[in-house]
Amino acid sequence: MISPYSLVAPVLRRIDPERAHRFAIWGLRSGLAAALCPPAPDDPVLATTVWGKNFRNPLGLAPGFDKNAEVPDAALALGFGFVEVGGVTPLPQAGNPTPRLFRLDADRAVINRMGFNNDGLGVVLDRLARRRHKVGPVGVNLGKNKDSTDAPGDYAALAGRLALHADFLVINLSSPNTPGLRALQRVDALTAIVRAARVARDNATIGVSTPLLLKIAPDLESTEIVDIARVALEERLDGLVIANTTVSRPGPMSSPQHVESGGLSGAPLFELSTRLLRRMYELTGGAIPLIGVGGVGGGADAYAKIRAGASLVQLYTAMVFEGPAIIGRTKHELAVLLKRDGFTNVAAAVGADHHRGARA
Repeated sequence: MISPYSLVAPVLRRIDPERAHRFAIWGLRSGLAAALCPPAPDDPVLATTVWGKNFRNPLGLAPGFDKNAEVPDAALALGFGFVEVGGVTPLPQAGNPTPRLFRLDADRAVINRMGFNNDGLGVVLDRLARRRHKVGPVGVNLGKNKDSTDAPGDYAALAGRLALHADFLVINLSSPNTPGLRALQRVDALTAIVRAARVARDNATIGVSTPLLLKIAPDLESTEIVDIARVALEERLDGLVIANTTVSRPGPMSSPQHVESGGLSGAPLFELSTRLLRRMYELTGGAIPLIGVGGVGGGADAYAKIRAGASLVQLYTAMVFEGPAIIGRTKHELAVLLKRDGFTNVAAAVGADHHRGARA
């Protein structure tokens, strides 16, 4: 059957990527996307529970698509098991100059140097607070303002205000497009930020559990990876998101746009991000949930990340090239692979590659 997206894709490819993105947001807000691409029922094998929260399937929409929490429930209606909106900063900011978003068609990849362009905490908070039809978990990706000199204060302000309106919060210190941000992944700065955000969250959510996660870069040195794992365990983080976009250019790459500066996402990031995911699962002993993101383009990719240690997975860039059809295809392929290897649910397959006697 012909995908409705295949009919509009040639038009979208001819227009500016940011304008195409706004068209996609409009399609979700208007209900057109769900009408053209209704989701199939989820196979029961895909249901999972993380942080005591129920996910109808483990496939999520990565942040960057719905930066301003305009369409989280419409995205869930396409068949995602969860959605992460953002990155959100305390104050609105325009981001970096355009052009700042580049499609690498030959490599099924995207380079962006957006710079946390968003409407700011106040607007996003209002949108989340006004949600009426909550059909699945929605997390929020947190970032600092570009000109802020108080990173712990920024993350604390975000965590404290958003904790009651999010199913999980993600501290983003790994975007390559805000100067100095990735340096905050070093132990002292990281610890201060995590503690400030945790205190703010706890003060705002007495009696309520809102998991606090950290999203890390795929370009870390081995010593930095060990340090982050130690901080995650010592500071009782609820999870890690692995990984953000890369400043490297895993080759060979064919698209001429690969020379653009910014963070690379999509197929070339898969091996790098999955290797880091596997290493972090080993270092944490599987003690905290991991979300695997980076290069997921189908069920085999999602399954590989789950076996490497991911409790949940996310995609975004693959949808740029395949449209919403990627959601149903990925879930179907994942269900087939889980059943083929004798797993009765997603949780049973998490970290299977690390366990002796694991199936397949």
